Amino acid sequence: MLDQRTLAFYRQLAPWMAGRGRGQRGSIIGINGGQGSGKSTAAAFLKDELLSAHGLRAVVLSLDDFYLPRADRERLARDVHPLFATRGVPGTHDVQLGIDTLDKLRVLRTEDSLALPQFSKAEDDRMPASRWPSVSGPVDIVLFEGWCVGTPPQTSAELTEPVNDLEGREDADGRWRSIVNEQLRTTYAEWFSRLDALVFLRVPDIDCVRRWRWQQEQDTASAASSSAIGLQSRTQLDRFIQHYERLTTHALRVLPARADVLLTLGEDHVVGSILFRPS
Repeated sequence: MLDQRTLAFYRQLAPWMAGRGRGQRGSIIGINGGQGSGKSTAAAFLKDELLSAHGLRAVVLSLDDFYLPRADRERLARDVHPLFATRGVPGTHDVQLGIDTLDKLRVLRTEDSLALPQFSKAEDDRMPASRWPSVSGPVDIVLFEGWCVGTPPQTSAELTEPVNDLEGREDADGRWRSIVNEQLRTTYAEWFSRLDALVFLRVPDIDCVRRWRWQQEQDTASAASSSAIGLQSRTQLDRFIQHYERLTTHALRVLPARADVLLTLGEDHVVGSILFRPS
């Protein structure tokens, strides 16, 4: 549920997006934000707002739906580095599928339809293509949301020191983070080059990400039955977030100056300001 202050800022964002959609059919707008920042909720609201208030058809794509199938990630963990067993970082997505999907959506005609990939986190695997939802053309705006969408690579110097215990213990030689960074520099840069604009939800810090994700886990546990599986303990969740910490803090340093729109969240999880960068 979005609070009224956050809704007010998203209603300011919608007409800016509408201008992009009218200027270029199939405009692709990235939405970047740390875990728990509300990217998915924002994208869902904006999709509805663009249609109801501006008459534009938007499609929401999540970076998460382009994870490699579990068997492929297991091979990565075995053959490349054990830390690739955890999905999320660059290197664990099907980048070519992501590029192809964006390219096809941009030019989708009225008589065409396209199946959109879906990933099941409950099953930790890509859903069969027969279960993918389809969208018909044309599409005015694609909202592509994800925790590292549009994030540039780090410099070699920035990779030298571990940023947390996970890297210090399990990536002491820096090989995993170097591979992740190389992915961000090459194939992911090609993927993100499709973006026509980038919106950044700036969280206060990584500690807020930990707290907000833990609250999400608690809420999920409260709503689930006692037999629910897949929920993480606080220790498990903290370890999981450490996989994302390096690039989350990197994005907090560099994206405010790069993003076309900057939304700043407070520690109360409420958007407190919006800044549009001049065209």
